[in-house]
Amino acid sequence: MQKLRPFSTKSLKSNALARSSAAVFMSLFLSVITPSVTAQTSSAASFPDRQVRIVVPFPAGGASDIVARLFAKELGESWKQTVLVENKPGASGHLGGQYVASAKPDGHTLVLADMSTFTMSPALMPGLSYNPGKELTPVVIAAFSPHIFVVKNQMPVKNFDEFIAYAKAQKHPLSFGATLGTSTHLAGVVMSKGLGFEMNFIGYKGGAQVVSDLAGGQIDTALNSFLATYGMVKAGNFKLLAVASPKRFSQIPDTPAISEKIPNFVTGSFQGMMTATGTPPAIIEKINAEVQRIAATPEVQKRLTELGSDAVPLSPKEVQQWMVDQTAFWGKVIKENNIKLQ
Repeated sequence: MQKLRPFSTKSLKSNALARSSAAVFMSLFLSVITPSVTAQTSSAASFPDRQVRIVVPFPAGGASDIVARLFAKELGESWKQTVLVENKPGASGHLGGQYVASAKPDGHTLVLADMSTFTMSPALMPGLSYNPGKELTPVVIAAFSPHIFVVKNQMPVKNFDEFIAYAKAQKHPLSFGATLGTSTHLAGVVMSKGLGFEMNFIGYKGGAQVVSDLAGGQIDTALNSFLATYGMVKAGNFKLLAVASPKRFSQIPDTPAISEKIPNFVTGSFQGMMTATGTPPAIIEKINAEVQRIAATPEVQKRLTELGSDAVPLSPKEVQQWMVDQTAFWGKVIKENNIKLQ
């Protein structure tokens, strides 16, 4: 039987000392964190207190540029501050990404791009001079638009089935324009393999240049966002053959979904904002809430619908988890297909 120890004043004094020490530690801890929390709350309340810059890491005219300018106008009016859109193309979107990652972490410098730019890079571009997953923090996904598959007018095909047969019959692979290292590029790889033929991928700095060359007949095909491309389809610049939505897209119901040929083939342009890691969470929450408020207004909803896009109401934490999941998915695609950027 275990012998019970008698209650001692030494033990009582020891416990009292421990409680006293804990109280002192907590007081010191609170004295340290309280000013920090107060400062963050104060900075969020006054945000923005100067010009806000939205960096688009692709040339003007593409999907990211269109979404950035739509929201920049509305944010500027709401915040009573200038919201400037600045294009910084290069390095498959990472020139602009790195620029924002190195900016002061206060929310006044944002990058808006197809989020695949940052979810694919860990597996596709391990030699990057910065780590977007650690040095950039998600803020909000402003809009989603499915990719559409388009071909030059000179191609002698009328529909997706005829294109597949035509592509398989060629002695040399048809050319496919894309910004290498982005979702349009990797989706093109998955699509061509799933349909049973190879394609010759031609690299561009952004989607606007892709569709410009496609309209001029310099390249054969492209997979680009509905948002930035459908207007040129309606203008007769090239042919629309398929859409990469889960099922036929409501705005183009007669256009087949690629998933009818390749099960679960769904890709699109998730246009989101990120900012430098270290930006106070309260500021990130404020930007997220304002972008979502704007996206829900009838005027912006109408404009997004016209562009073939939908708002994506996710919190910053939900966007972060989505990015983790997407990074894992595309990492698997890259590994299984041995995709490397030269």
